[in-house]
Amino acid sequence: MDMRQQIADLVKEMLNAAYPGAEGLPEDIASLLEVPPEAHMGDYAFPCFRLSKALRMGPPMIAKKLSEAVNKPEIARVECVGGYLNFFFNRENFAKDLMGAIMAAPEKWGSSKEGEGKTVCIDYSSINIAKRFHIGHLSTTVIGNALKRIYEFQGWKTVGINHLGDWGTQFGKMVCAYKKWGVKEKVEKDGVEEMNRLYVRFHEEAEKDPALEDEGRAWFKKIEEGDAEALEIFHWFKDVTLKDAMKVYDTLGITFDSYAGESFYVDKTDRVVNELKEKGLLEESEGALIVDLENEKMPPCLIIKRDGTTIYATRDLAAIFYRKDTYNFDKCLYVVAYQQDLHFRQIFSVVDKMGYDWAKDGLIHVAFGMVSYEGQTLATRSGHVVYLEDLLRRAQEKALAIMQEKSPNLENKEEAARQVGVGAVVYATLQNNRIKDIDFWWDRALNFDGETGPYVQYTHARCASVLRKAPESNVAADYSVLTDDEAQALLRLLSRFPEAVEEACLRNEPSIVTRATTEIAKAYNKYYYEHRILDDNAAATAARLDLTRACQQVIKTGLYLIGVEAPERM
Repeated sequence: MDMRQQIADLVKEMLNAAYPGAEGLPEDIASLLEVPPEAHMGDYAFPCFRLSKALRMGPPMIAKKLSEAVNKPEIARVECVGGYLNFFFNRENFAKDLMGAIMAAPEKWGSSKEGEGKTVCIDYSSINIAKRFHIGHLSTTVIGNALKRIYEFQGWKTVGINHLGDWGTQFGKMVCAYKKWGVKEKVEKDGVEEMNRLYVRFHEEAEKDPALEDEGRAWFKKIEEGDAEALEIFHWFKDVTLKDAMKVYDTLGITFDSYAGESFYVDKTDRVVNELKEKGLLEESEGALIVDLENEKMPPCLIIKRDGTTIYATRDLAAIFYRKDTYNFDKCLYVVAYQQDLHFRQIFSVVDKMGYDWAKDGLIHVAFGMVSYEGQTLATRSGHVVYLEDLLRRAQEKALAIMQEKSPNLENKEEAARQVGVGAVVYATLQNNRIKDIDFWWDRALNFDGETGPYVQYTHARCASVLRKAPESNVAADYSVLTDDEAQALLRLLSRFPEAVEEACLRNEPSIVTRATTEIAKAYNKYYYEHRILDDNAAATAARLDLTRACQQVIKTGLYLIGVEAPERM
């Protein structure tokens, strides 16, 4: 049941009745509807300002005339306020219709078939080989995962891509360090930590003996040329890194469809370079080859360096065409920090200049802000870095300590603490608009009161508890008991949840789902405190239980879409 669309259809009927044959009226009425800031102002509002020019009439007069054409049982009344037409639902009919729509398929409420037949590739997380997974990768990882789930919920076919950072001279240095000082068993045991120690030692030794740098470059040249030994060590490093990273991905419940990184596209760059030459887009500049983007008001995009080698922009272009050929995507999202904005604008412009009209709408940089930790900026070089595995473990330990204090008799506290601790970290990352910088604080993230992950999870557990205590009954629900202000506020939020999911998908903004889910949790708690759910009136109890059941499922869906689990007990 799409109440927004119902009101939009009603407005169209009213326009046809009040102004038959009028021209120049907007087609998409639904997009013009607004949600009033206060409930007493109505459930939806239609601004008549856009009609003024076509109808040659002031907005207040248009609103008044339209209001005279309303005759629908689902609408209790309309009010003209200035140039707005405010609609008030018939509370009982609204409750009955909405609950019927949600209860018909609770787990699908908010889903759609909008994306059927479409494919979206999502490039996210993109960790670096031989480096530990740190908090700086948290945003790209959880935003990308949330978008993958949201797009799937809207009917899209999704392809999750972990574009590994696995190319460059540093890998020659890593191989060189391993050959000189490495022990296989130590790398197998300590993983990325040991590889990092070897890399640090390489640079320490290179300061004493600069010739080591040449050895490192020589080993990378062997990797480029396909030397068997160099490739074996190189691929082993990737396997060890992914094994370490999988601990984090498993904890977060995240999977990928592809781990093709930079190295995968090295032998695919010729196609890009040759096509750029054929189309006359490649120019020489100080010995390098570039694509001029002066008309696009950007610096040139470097394609081939002076020494004849490609750079990551060339490989990113190769990746775009490979993904288009392989997956035939309608959209390809890049969940990467905002500092890379120029890079993506450049390569997207290059694809557009090559004559591919799908570049403008199909290639999208999903930018996000920076992460700091309890007021301190993170910096790998200075040593101030928080590793994600450590952060998630600590979150679970803190959640367990809180639960031991709040719920000492709770069974399976460790499992609930895992769900709450990990959920708190993810929720805190997806709580605000992705472009905003995040400052992660434990006392905020793990607070059971206020707008936090634990608060929303606790509301889900509260709903589950109410339903467990409810007696079995076959009595039909009396939805007339859901006409009070608290129930109606909750019903309005439930009715708008599909809009939130749709908007989150359109804007690539998971925080919209986070906020919608949080508002539902807040509204349910207010309802819970103001009304007795289980009482002697079986029909009234059945209605309130249906409302509780709907809330539980929608909260569970909302949490799932942002990558957070929903505990049954807390």
